[in-house]
Amino acid sequence: MDIISDIRAAALTHAGAEGASELPLPRVQIYSLEQPTDLLPLVYEPVVCLILQGAKQTLFGNQLRRYAAGECMVVAAEVVAVAQIIEATPNRPYLAINLHLDAEIIANLLLNMVEVAEPSVPSGVTSALASDPLLEAWRRLIELLDRPSEIPLLAARFEEEILLRLLMGPQGAVLRQFAAPGSRLADIRRAMAWIRTHYAEHLAIEDMAEIARMSVSVFHRRFKAVSGQSPLQYQKQIRLTEARVRIVGQGLSAASAGFTVGYESASQFSREYRRMFGRPPQRDADYLRSAGGIR
Repeated sequence: MDIISDIRAAALTHAGAEGASELPLPRVQIYSLEQPTDLLPLVYEPVVCLILQGAKQTLFGNQLRRYAAGECMVVAAEVVAVAQIIEATPNRPYLAINLHLDAEIIANLLLNMVEVAEPSVPSGVTSALASDPLLEAWRRLIELLDRPSEIPLLAARFEEEILLRLLMGPQGAVLRQFAAPGSRLADIRRAMAWIRTHYAEHLAIEDMAEIARMSVSVFHRRFKAVSGQSPLQYQKQIRLTEARVRIVGQGLSAASAGFTVGYESASQFSREYRRMFGRPPQRDADYLRSAGGIR
């Protein structure tokens, strides 16, 4: 049995039937789905995701990417995307492990590593096939679930090994920028956080650039390099995703939800909502409720 099969067998033992399983391992989730999903706009938190079975695709801006078993995806900024599970069945569910990134842990690891020249600003998302040494580190971490008494003693050590393997590999640049408080990526993430807090307001790109401590032209270029889309497209996707939650979860009308997230025109809101989700607001809400809500 190869390494990834060992990890998959251990993860399946502790995975729930649908969605993310909370685990005693800090910052770790096992994610499982038994059927393909619709396209779902979402905001990724900084995370490392190892695909174990099945496949998914994500759209970051205009960049469509497909991920299958054996690939490790690193998301080093709070990027918005449209994601879809495309391969999953009850017998072979989509299965992945998520390790949420802690900048302080990575920064402490970097203290003992040789400094290297970094790109001006990396993309916020990168992926690569996991090497055998990286997979071995993942296996050691996940197999702790069968020995819970060892988790307080060894989990942090195995998490650090995973991060070290990533730092020494092709995805190291984006992780180093994520952990450096004064990096260009950190400046863009600060602007992203401000947009997510103030998404319902009218935002001027000059204000966002000032928060990132950049000129408007440099900010726009670097923001798009990280997120795959412009700052205003980023704001719009957050607005529409928040509106969808309010319509489905809180029962707001389309007009009320649109107004709540910052739209002044109900017709513009409905038009952009349909363009993103494929259905008008009310029809989309009815469909999601019949399917069990937003997953």
